[in-house]
Amino acid sequence: MTTPLFLLRCVQLGISLRDLDLLTIGTVNDMYAEMSNDDYDGYCEIATEAQMDAF
Repeated sequence: MTTPLFLLRCVQLGISLRDLDLLTIGTVNDMYAEMSNDDYDGYCEIATEAQMDAF
């Protein structure tokens, strides 16, 4: 990852330079990955007993 890409991700997440003192690069990457999962609606599904047994 390049510095400009990292800073772009920070801007997309709304992280200020002051906030970067408290965060690691890994935390910012995790926050960016989770931001892309925000629109997923499949998390509300609950597995049935048969699905759990098959798992």
